[in-house]
Amino acid sequence: SLLYKRHPSQLKFVLVDPKKVEMSLFSKIERHYLAKLPNSEEAIITDTKKVVYTLNSLCIEMENRYEMLKDAGAKNLKEYNAKFVSRKLNPKEGHRFLPYIVLVIDELADLMMTAGKEVETPIARLAQLARAIGIHLVVATQRPSVNVITGVIKANFPARLSFRVTSKIDSRTILDTGGADQLVGQGDMLLSAGSEIIRLQSPFVDTPELDKVVEFIGSQRGYDSAYLLPEFEGEDEGGASMVDLSDRDALFEEAARLIVNHQQGSTSLIQRKLKLGYNRAGRLIDQLEAAGIVGPFEGSKAREVLIRDEMSLEQLLNVLKEKHSQS
Repeated sequence: SLLYKRHPSQLKFVLVDPKKVEMSLFSKIERHYLAKLPNSEEAIITDTKKVVYTLNSLCIEMENRYEMLKDAGAKNLKEYNAKFVSRKLNPKEGHRFLPYIVLVIDELADLMMTAGKEVETPIARLAQLARAIGIHLVVATQRPSVNVITGVIKANFPARLSFRVTSKIDSRTILDTGGADQLVGQGDMLLSAGSEIIRLQSPFVDTPELDKVVEFIGSQRGYDSAYLLPEFEGEDEGGASMVDLSDRDALFEEAARLIVNHQQGSTSLIQRKLKLGYNRAGRLIDQLEAAGIVGPFEGSKAREVLIRDEMSLEQLLNVLKEKHSQS
């Protein structure tokens, strides 16, 4: 129904399919509606490691979008896009029209078994914070146990939907109440949206019908490629100890001044302000850590900035230059 309602410029999907067969049909609309990591061959994600990278990439996209909203003085995606369309925002300053992004995960249980916290933390973060900037999540599982639908995930998903389940315990795990165990099947479902529970009937769209829809969309002229998410290749712990400061990046000093002025040791800040890919920004952060300008990696938190003012930074940069000239 979202494919019927929204133009490809307004909506992108990130599809996660651990079973490898449930969403393969949608590969035909990759250049129209799908989003993926740069350098990724397949837009539909089946590999657990790539799922973790994609979730973290979406967190970077979320942070970048919040910065763009802040610069534009907008409270949500709708306000931001309205300003962009009415030419109140300058594309030369990094502004662009932002499509909605819908992350669809077909089987959460498999990901929780293989990746656990690596998947749970970014999912909870996106569910909690990403709604205002147009990133939404649809997460499904056939195993509604507390190991899969954890307290952290459940607390951050206000809208929860259940088809017929086998026991009252499963119903309580999903909806916090019984009832789903008494449904009749065939699309009969309960939707919990806040304080009330509504009983609904879901339509069934068979594969031939779906095939017709994606064939029709796929036959239209699309973009050159799928919508590209920010680069993410995992944080190389201890990477700073391997850095050779005599071979510093050309933008090292500019990045150092940026970090010290903002007092925020963030890779996404370097990416956004210096218009770099994630890999190069990550290397710059490693070099800044090796030089003693920022602290070590602290998970999802920004790194601590160890240099407090520009004067101290200039002294440090001069010392590094002298060492380099002597070597």
